[in-house]
Order: sequence, then structure tokens, then C-alpha cells
Amino acid sequence: MLTPKEQMRIICKGVHQCVNEEELLARLEQSYKQEKPLTIKLGLDPSAPDIHLGHAVVLRKIRQMQELGHQAVIIIGDFTGRIGDPTGKSKGRVALTDEKVKENAMTYCEQIFKILDKEKTMVRFNSEWLSKMNFEDVIKLAATSTVARMLERDDFQNRYKNGVAIGIHEFFYPLMQAYDSVEIKADIELGGTDQTFNILMGRTLQKSMGTDQQIALFMPILEGLDGIEKMSKSLGNYIGVSEPAEVMFKKVMEVPDDLIIKYYELTTDEHPDEIDRVKAELIRGVNPRDIKFQLAKIITGLYHNAQEVQSAITYYEMAFSKKAIPNDIPTLLLDLEKDTVNDSIPGLIGLGYIKSRSEFIRLIRQGGIQINGEKIDEDEINSVLINGDVMRIGKKRFIKINK
Repeated sequence: MLTPKEQMRIICKGVHQCVNEEELLARLEQSYKQEKPLTIKLGLDPSAPDIHLGHAVVLRKIRQMQELGHQAVIIIGDFTGRIGDPTGKSKGRVALTDEKVKENAMTYCEQIFKILDKEKTMVRFNSEWLSKMNFEDVIKLAATSTVARMLERDDFQNRYKNGVAIGIHEFFYPLMQAYDSVEIKADIELGGTDQTFNILMGRTLQKSMGTDQQIALFMPILEGLDGIEKMSKSLGNYIGVSEPAEVMFKKVMEVPDDLIIKYYELTTDEHPDEIDRVKAELIRGVNPRDIKFQLAKIITGLYHNAQEVQSAITYYEMAFSKKAIPNDIPTLLLDLEKDTVNDSIPGLIGLGYIKSRSEFIRLIRQGGIQINGEKIDEDEINSVLINGDVMRIGKKRFIKINK
């Protein structure tokens, strides 16, 4: 193990808030002396199993702590998922069926081990203990908090003020999530800043039950490729951890320059010293594109092998680095992941890029249609377009595919 102070540097890299640092250092010193790993908790409510880099911020931090010798416990909220976390919701979330919870949980497990060390990770389902509680246990759990405390949550408070119904059962979500920390004797719990209330409730419950309080680490919300909104698949500004290497590499190259350091801190495992070096390069005037190119190699390399990364670099340099493609071009939104060149024709007509399908076919025959700098022929009209592909129509008209 590294010394506790060096571990602190790595653990606190990119962290929005630590509650609290003195306790964390003391816990690390105890762990170091006893050569006993800390238990790191992450709770997952299996309601949206598609993981992108925004979700992976917390997982990468856990992986860094695993590299320091600590143990992760991932709690799949199969029991709490039947209630649904009301965080950020203007109304109660519809409870998931047991079948859907299990299906989502399996998908989550497949994806989290793209990031976490499987040998240092334990996966638990909170139905193991919550389903065994009797009514007396539930009453005792409820007695550890108050309605006033629950209404401190922004979402509950807003719903109460606006006359939107709050089910009594929804108050149990943060309590059950907190009880998970008691059950596994969590030393550290991580989450996004939107999980502040739930994670601090874990500290409160542990204290009321006479056990050591967990340290709470809150990670920042990661902005997506638009540089403004939270990374979200629904907004199309995301980088998925399961996307092909060439798609991932290209998307990282679209990260706004002012977010380069934030992406280094939150989406990579680079040491703080290396990030300080990158900061110094940017201050010195190194072209942000060159820095971003290295960032794209690092991020793509976390999810793909060396051969796939090299192929992605070759693809990017051939398709997107040429001066012939403008930086700011219109986009064409396609609805389905499997939409083809042929499927794009109605949209191109609607935008006025072509007058008819026959004109499009004529342009193909004349070598006037290119995808990412490569001419296509009629045999390729049913080839699938991927998010970010650039289509050139004639000599001067460009459009970017957005899915």
C-alpha cells in the first residue's frame, strides 16, 4: 500500500466534496497499520443500465481505490428498486417489476466490470437483508429519522410545496439505502452530488446504531460533449463505455477545450502529478487539440485493447483530421441505431441537401457522396451509419449524423 497521505492525493483527485477528510485520513492510517483494506460502497438502483462516462466517474474512482488495495462492495438495489429512488423527480417513480430489476442488474454487472477489478469487488443484492426485516424492524428503522429531516431533501421539499403527492413508502428509500451501509459496515460510500442526502443518511444511521460512520465522497456531475448539460444518452451528448473504439475516440476529440482537465480528472486513472503536467502544458500554450488527442488515446484505451485503439486513431486521422471537413456543420438526426445511408435520404431531402432519391443515387454513381472522406458506391447504400459520421454531398455540402 502507498502511504495514507499519498492515497489521500489519489482518492481526492477530482472529488467535489469529502465528508470528511480528517476521518478519511484516520481511516486510511488505521488500514495502513493493520494492513486491512477499507470497504468501499456503491449502491446502484437498477433502473437505467446503460453506462456512459458520466456514470463511470464514480466507478473509476472506486477502481483507483482498488488499485490502492481496498475492497469494493457493489449493492444492487433489487429491493429498493421496487420503490424507485425519488431523487430529482417531480413525482414518484414507477416501481420496477422483479423481472425487470433482475434484467437490469445483470446488464449493470456486465458493464461495471469493464471498469472495476472483479477480484476486488463483491456484488450484493440488498434484498438479502431488507426482505427479511419484520414490521418491528421497519418501525425501528423509521424511528431513526423525522418527517422534517426527510423534507430537507430538495425533491421532497419541492413536491410538498407544489402540492405533489409524496407516498409514505418513498421516505423509506433513503432509510433502506442507509441501512445497506450498516449491513456491510461501509468505510466509504461514493456517489454523485445528486445523492448527497441518501449518502449522508447512511452516516446518520450508522451513528445512531453505534457503528463507525462512513466517509462520504461526492463526485462532480460530468458535462457532456455540448459542454453545458449533464452527460445523458437522451440528450445525445454522451460517450458510452460499450461504444466501438473509433466512435469513442472521435467523441473524446469533441470534448470542449475548457473541459479537458475535468475529463482527465474524472474519466481517467492518471496520477495527479500527470494531470498537473497537462495543466502546465495548456498554460504554456500547447495546442489543446494535441492534449485532447492524448486524452482520447487514454480514455479509449481504458475500454478497448491496443489494436482497437490504434485502429481508432487511424480511422480518426483519415476521416476527421483533414482540413476538407469544416468544424461547424449541420446535423441530421436519425432515430434508430441501425439506420443506413438509404435511411438518411428522406432527411436530406427535408433539409434541402438533395431534391430526390434519384439525385442521391446519381451523385453516388458520380463519386459525389463520401462518408468520413471515403467515396461510397451503390453497394454501400445499405451500410449502417454510426453517430458522428460525416457525409459529404457534392463538393461543399457536409452533414454530421446524430443518433
